[in-house]
Amino acid sequence: MRVAMAQINTTIGDFEGNTGKVLDYVGRAASEGADLVVFPEMCLCGYPPLDLIDYEPFVGESLKQVRKIQQSAPRGIGIVVGYMDRNRSHTGKSLMNVVSLICDGKLLHTQAKTLLPTYDVFDEARYFEPARERQVVAFGGKRLGLALCEDLWWESAPQPGLRYPVDPVAELLDAGADMIVAPSASPFSSGKLRTRYDLLARIGRSSGVPIVYVNLVGGNDNLVFDGRSMAAAADGSLIALAEGFEEDLVLVDTEERRQPLELPEDRCADVEAALVLGLRDYLSKCGLQKVNLGLSGGIDSAVVAFLAVKAVGPENVMAFSMPSPYSSKGSKDDADALAENLGIRLVSIPIEGVFGSFLTALEPVLYGTTPDVTEENIQARVRGTLLMAYSNKYGTLLLATGNKSELATGYCTLYGDMSGGLAVIGDLLKTEVYELARHINRRATIIPREILDKPPSAELKPGQTDQDSLPEYELLDRVLGLYLLENLTLNEIAARGIDRELAARILRMVGRAEYKRRQAPPVLKVSARAFGTGRRMPIARRIFEA
Repeated sequence: MRVAMAQINTTIGDFEGNTGKVLDYVGRAASEGADLVVFPEMCLCGYPPLDLIDYEPFVGESLKQVRKIQQSAPRGIGIVVGYMDRNRSHTGKSLMNVVSLICDGKLLHTQAKTLLPTYDVFDEARYFEPARERQVVAFGGKRLGLALCEDLWWESAPQPGLRYPVDPVAELLDAGADMIVAPSASPFSSGKLRTRYDLLARIGRSSGVPIVYVNLVGGNDNLVFDGRSMAAAADGSLIALAEGFEEDLVLVDTEERRQPLELPEDRCADVEAALVLGLRDYLSKCGLQKVNLGLSGGIDSAVVAFLAVKAVGPENVMAFSMPSPYSSKGSKDDADALAENLGIRLVSIPIEGVFGSFLTALEPVLYGTTPDVTEENIQARVRGTLLMAYSNKYGTLLLATGNKSELATGYCTLYGDMSGGLAVIGDLLKTEVYELARHINRRATIIPREILDKPPSAELKPGQTDQDSLPEYELLDRVLGLYLLENLTLNEIAARGIDRELAARILRMVGRAEYKRRQAPPVLKVSARAFGTGRRMPIARRIFEA
């Protein structure tokens, strides 16, 4: 069977736009001789729609688009499309996450999703009723088994300790399916492409049937969907792979014997592409075109500025240098050099006078006290105020430039450097920011060497470096990775050869900074667990250190 994998970028709630795109891709697939075209999960309404589902017109509009496809799609080609449907059993949740097979104006078969994920960023059981049965459908001389996204994951738990009671794919195979079709909306995280392919290959080898997996592409809020739809032959070999981080239409003959493809694996290239796509779509789907940011001469703002230029072009990026009495000449020169390399406008607004005015205003209550982090934070808040003023005046999106190590430990200032509408690198540890910067410079020196070589510093007091307040980043990030990504406890971290007292200090910092993260802008997710919807912790608690 000639199957077209239609990897499209949808916008949540843009029913007409999404359906128009579906019909366009159906036409293209038909013109290229496809027997069947497969679209991503819930592509008619966009994923994830969250509490928009609670509004009846949202549901009704979704169903209206299904009828439009029935009426308007070219004849002679099967269409597998994802949307939300009403639960007609009258028990349980009122809605179901479904895919339907449509051909020649008829809805031939509908399959609801069985496994509804509730881990990480997912909360599907909040909205949908799971399928009670799984059935195959005859089409084009094949018996198709439709398995939605998570329905593939029974035999490879995506979350430690997760055990699903039903294996939808096994049931479809037992019912005689000789091809598995899997519409999906699987967000990107580093290394996930290999995990997905290994899962498909294992199913293919154990069942002897081909699998066609079609994934969503594009950014929706903090999530980035990388596409990279794929098909595995009956022996588990990779026979088709769509482009990453862009729309694509790929035809594959599931019966044709062909040379297996190699799986591309470049972590830094993937992360760069994910962040650029996430930023670009966040802007376009929110109706914005331009961004602004503070350019300190440090590594974090340098990487964010590069990503912004790649996402929207240098003409749409405005940068500000805001030197204080403690800013070094080297940092100012580095910011100038970076702006020139990127071709962006850089405006200098010294903050010494404004900072002094703040201190004068506070003198009645701060008189006689020793300067400390309070005065340091005032500088950060002055900068945040100036950056937000520009954003308000010109309708740009202010980009926060903090990294995951800072967000984790609270080494950031509320209403200061945390100001902004999107935290572009908030899911990259500091060491990963440096790694990405070196990747950016692999062909040409875009980020000045001085920025990479100098010790990181907030420059809020004389001679300051980050390590005045934080452990060395290599060690800090190792502990954060074990704690945040692998869910290890203090004792387990110490058993890895890390000083227990140091690890306990880091875990306390993470716990005490939770209130800051609740007020942080959305963080583009590129790791297995990002701050935000994927990690939900109470603010008022005793810090757990067992």
